[in-house]
Amino acid sequence: MLFDLGSLTGIHTVISLLAILFGLAVLVEMMGARLPSFFGLVFLLLAVLTSATGFLFPFNGVLPSHIVGGIALVVLAVALLARYAGHLRGAWRWVYAATMVASVYFLVFVGVAQSFAKVPAIHVLAPTQAEPPFAIAQLAVLAIFVAIGFAAARRYRPKQAGVGKPTA
Repeated sequence: MLFDLGSLTGIHTVISLLAILFGLAVLVEMMGARLPSFFGLVFLLLAVLTSATGFLFPFNGVLPSHIVGGIALVVLAVALLARYAGHLRGAWRWVYAATMVASVYFLVFVGVAQSFAKVPAIHVLAPTQAEPPFAIAQLAVLAIFVAIGFAAARRYRPKQAGVGKPTA
């Protein structure tokens, strides 16, 4: 192993938190705020890194985290395709918006699960993650991201030179 488990966990956690922060900034941009255009690229890079580094942890068999990580990588591949091959033109614009929202959602979903697993004050509310507080938290996160996803697909009109032409 390239890193000891503690170092790998620390690096993975920092990358994940940065990906969430940049992802939230991208969602704000999709709602109409003016932010630097490189935020989307930085988010995509960090999101791919966090999903990929998740597979470096020792494991026996396929875990739910591997399934989420695999799905996240496929969704990120579609986002990259929409941005760089489709140039955010036509349907690629809403495909990009939907995949970016989904990518941030997956990171936040895992963040909520990790919070319930590792933060003592939250862990006592749902020690097995099968209790109602965990389900309520995850359903609330899902509802928020579904609403953001619909809004982003409708509102997002990229204007960055070199990324895509503004659509009508």
